[in-house]
Amino acid sequence: MISTAPFINHLLAQETWARNKLLPHAGKIACIDLHAFQLRLKVGVDGYLESADAQTSPDVTIRARLSDLPLMVQNRERAFSYVKIEGDADFANTISHLSQELKWEAEADLSKIFGDIAAVRIVDGAKSMFKNAQQTHLKIQENLAEYFLEENPLLVRPAAVQGFATEVNKTRDDVERLIKRIEKLERTRR
Repeated sequence: MISTAPFINHLLAQETWARNKLLPHAGKIACIDLHAFQLRLKVGVDGYLESADAQTSPDVTIRARLSDLPLMVQNRERAFSYVKIEGDADFANTISHLSQELKWEAEADLSKIFGDIAAVRIVDGAKSMFKNAQQTHLKIQENLAEYFLEENPLLVRPAAVQGFATEVNKTRDDVERLIKRIEKLERTRR
């Protein structure tokens, strides 16, 4: 399995405040459990991360489903609402804070390889592709909803359901009133 520690350490190397935030947790192990695999990272005395072996028990375990990863990446502020945390709450809070605040400056890294102008264009192109993919996804959802509402009605609009429920309640009340009138007429006929 590929170690993620070097990638995270690359981000930590650019942010002294982040390493300082990890220093009080030196020696602690975090386990990120995605059910399909586990990622174990240990905080070093210098604030950088290193891979930890599977036999050592973690100080904090963060459990998440693989299916929630796209949602977590899309909305980093709410990422920790998709996970279950067991163990050291302060350490988990530090990890949460770092996951929200640490950002990869892709342009800076790419400019070392391709130059400044190409790096800007590559990043802009990637952002544009991501935005187009999101818009396409939204349009597909809207088209499918319209199809299943209008063309092949397998779905019902909430307003139609509410209207139907209102009519059912009105009919029920009318039937109850009619039953009471019939009962009253039967009592008077006797």
